[in-house]
Amino acid sequence: MANVCVFCASSRTLDARWLALATETGEELARRGHTLVSGGGCVGMMGAVVQGARAAGGRTVGVIPQSLVDLEVADLDSDELLVTDSLASRKTLMDEKSDAFVALPGGLGTLDELFEVWTTATLALHAKPMVIVDVDGFYRPLLDWIRGLGEQQFLKPAALDLLMVADSVPAALDLIDARLT
Repeated sequence: MANVCVFCASSRTLDARWLALATETGEELARRGHTLVSGGGCVGMMGAVVQGARAAGGRTVGVIPQSLVDLEVADLDSDELLVTDSLASRKTLMDEKSDAFVALPGGLGTLDELFEVWTTATLALHAKPMVIVDVDGFYRPLLDWIRGLGEQQFLKPAALDLLMVADSVPAALDLIDARLT
């Protein structure tokens, strides 16, 4: 099976529905036999996704910079916890360890991670599937803006085609599974 990296929020102040979505994502990854690659944290949606994966018998790989380990937010229960020296090296290692990427709702960190893997895909540096989970239209304003970039010729149509969008976790993982087989 595949190593699937999940980008999501690590905020401790999120509405319970977002934590439930992250838990569902971890559970569904485990049910399908995938290994979860995460940002290595134990808080917010990041913590919920790893807890969900483990509760369903899944394997987890966390990648976290030492500065966040020092803040005591590391998921010390990971099957494999890789500690890096910076956020930049964390993203590089997460990308290297992953066969596919899922972006759940999140903030700047989530967007940074998503845009990096999407940018490298547009440069043909990888061909790994990438899916945004757009529950309740969370990403709709961003996707509208991105489509506008294409309309203004700032983004090639082929780049838009690289990023898949699903309205649920099962649909997102179906898209990934179809691309990986």
